[in-house]
Amino acid sequence: MAVPKRKVSKARRDKRNSANFKAGVATLVECPECHAQKQPHKVCPKCGYYNGKQVVETEKKEKKN
Repeated sequence: MAVPKRKVSKARRDKRNSANFKAGVATLVECPECHAQKQPHKVCPKCGYYNGKQVVETEKKEKKN
């Protein structure tokens, strides 16, 4: 069985593996409450809803007339 003679450094290993790694585009879905774009399975940053329930209080800025 072939065994490496020396430890492969992290830099050398990562250089070799970098050709196969590509960061993908984040998936976005529409929030059913406020219809803003958000990541799936996360609390909506605009309205604070998750799974039909408000779990985070958000400050709503109202326009002054």
